[in-house]
Amino acid sequence: MSHTIEKPATGPIPQAAAHRPNSALITFYLALGGLSFAVLQSLVAPALSTIGHDLGAATGDVSWILTAYLLSASVLTPIFARLGDMVGKRRILIVVLSLLLVGTLLAALAPNLGVLIVARALQGAAGAVMPLSIGIVRDELPGGKVSVTIGLLSAIFGIGAGVGILAAGPIVENLDWHWLFWLPLVLIVVALLGTIFGMPESPIRKPGRLDLLGTAVLTVSLVSLLLAISEGQNWGWGSFKTVSLLILGTASLVAFVLAELRVKEPLIDMRLFKFREVWTAHVVALVFGFAMFGTFVLVPTLLQLPTAVGYGFGKTVSEAGLYLLPTVLMMVVLGPVAGIMIRKVGPKPPMLIGALSVTAAFILPAIAHGEIWQIVLSGLLTGAGIGLALAATANAIIESVPATQTSEAISANTIARTIGSSIGTAVIAALISSHSTPQGLPMNDAFTIGFWACAAVAVLAIIGSLIAPSMRKRRQQALAPGIDDPSVIETRAL
Repeated sequence: MSHTIEKPATGPIPQAAAHRPNSALITFYLALGGLSFAVLQSLVAPALSTIGHDLGAATGDVSWILTAYLLSASVLTPIFARLGDMVGKRRILIVVLSLLLVGTLLAALAPNLGVLIVARALQGAAGAVMPLSIGIVRDELPGGKVSVTIGLLSAIFGIGAGVGILAAGPIVENLDWHWLFWLPLVLIVVALLGTIFGMPESPIRKPGRLDLLGTAVLTVSLVSLLLAISEGQNWGWGSFKTVSLLILGTASLVAFVLAELRVKEPLIDMRLFKFREVWTAHVVALVFGFAMFGTFVLVPTLLQLPTAVGYGFGKTVSEAGLYLLPTVLMMVVLGPVAGIMIRKVGPKPPMLIGALSVTAAFILPAIAHGEIWQIVLSGLLTGAGIGLALAATANAIIESVPATQTSEAISANTIARTIGSSIGTAVIAALISSHSTPQGLPMNDAFTIGFWACAAVAVLAIIGSLIAPSMRKRRQQALAPGIDDPSVIETRAL
């Protein structure tokens, strides 16, 4: 199978090997940046009603606190990732962390909903933190540490989301909602200063011009699709606005793909998608985004229902958040473990094991969720699956693309995960809403159907993992694309 991507003209690897920066510090700063962004994505969700009440805003308007963040992240992630490949990943990482810092400070001081929404849009602009960080790891760290570190950084996405939901209750109950932003601000400051003063600029770049037409078309597509998904529950899934945006978003996405195949310097190189190792990784990321946020909606809601209904557990917001702790801990442990596995057997086995684990995690409570141990075991399986699979998808991609396109390729995977998260949140929320009492109390069927829906979607990740090429096949394909990154070849070695 031929590959049309040009071989990188630069040869910086020997120089990098001659003077290695402090790997531990680089990993620490990158992890803090990624954790800050992921925490802020979910931290406000449990506190939306409190924020709305304090600011005197309607429920429909308050939802824009989440929507603004989501739209900004989806649109700007591929742009900043592409710029990172063009002008330097560290340089652009400083830009996005600065935007995250300004947005978080503005949110902490926000006097009204309008300012808070603008602040959230600025925070969302830092969506490229993850693809830029993974690109820096590939460029700067020794080959033996790449897969493990990428496993940790990939797990950070799920860890941060879980920590955000876990911490929101205690923060709001013991302080106030402004502290949802003051506390992450400390992490962002440390990450930004570390990036500025403790991280070298990568010499691996792909100079060129930003594809402005592709950027505009992709923006229209993502804004239309995600706005329809995010607001469909409020507007009505059959409403003119929702259907029109879905049609516009889909048509624009098709136009974007066709346009990118014809331009010399695309925003996202669509030629990468024809390789099984790339598109299967995107499918798995999409599914895991759905599953992860599906569980973050279902489990806390079930735990907080009063015991009087016969299927609730009567937990407070803070107590319900604590039951997500096993999920987060499993991500912390198994993200790096996946990296070790990948060095020995390639990305496919941990990706498949992760997909099987998450599927089992939803089948269990779909069959029975009346005992607390069933919820805890489901959480353990979910965390294990996410930690393994997300690490595997990121490693599968970097093993399949030239070093000069790392951030660009990972940004597409990040977008897939973000879209999956949005769809998962919207679908599960719609299921709960449609299976509730006239008083708005979710019925037991809502959770049974919701868990089965997540399990059914997770099966797609199993299929994608099975289709993904084996380690032997990856090594054969490594020679064709002109990938001259020794760490990639080493990882693919038998």
